[in-house]
Amino acid sequence: METPLQVELHDVKSSDYVHELIESNLAKIEKRFGRATACRVVVQAPNAHHKSGEPFGVTIRMALPAKREIHVDKSSDERGADMTFAINDAFKRALRQLETEADQMQGRVKYHATGEA
Repeated sequence: METPLQVELHDVKSSDYVHELIESNLAKIEKRFGRATACRVVVQAPNAHHKSGEPFGVTIRMALPAKREIHVDKSSDERGADMTFAINDAFKRALRQLETEADQMQGRVKYHATGEA
């Protein structure tokens, strides 16, 4: 990447584990695509007034060449109450978006027949 990874943790205790988890997921994406120019990851803890079951919020913004961008901003389902799952799930969503973006850039988009004869 051209710019360093930016990680923001909101109401989440900063630890080496969280940073290593994010960096390892990003490394997998870079190994596969390697075209990202910048990446920003925000991890938001559940609201303090909720006792349990609330998912962590993970937002990923990844800049690509040609002014394209991948944006994942969705809390997972109840499994997202586990921070590790929420981060991994967000990166899986980003990977799927990158695959779609790569297919479009390389012209490998499947078009469906309209049914008209």
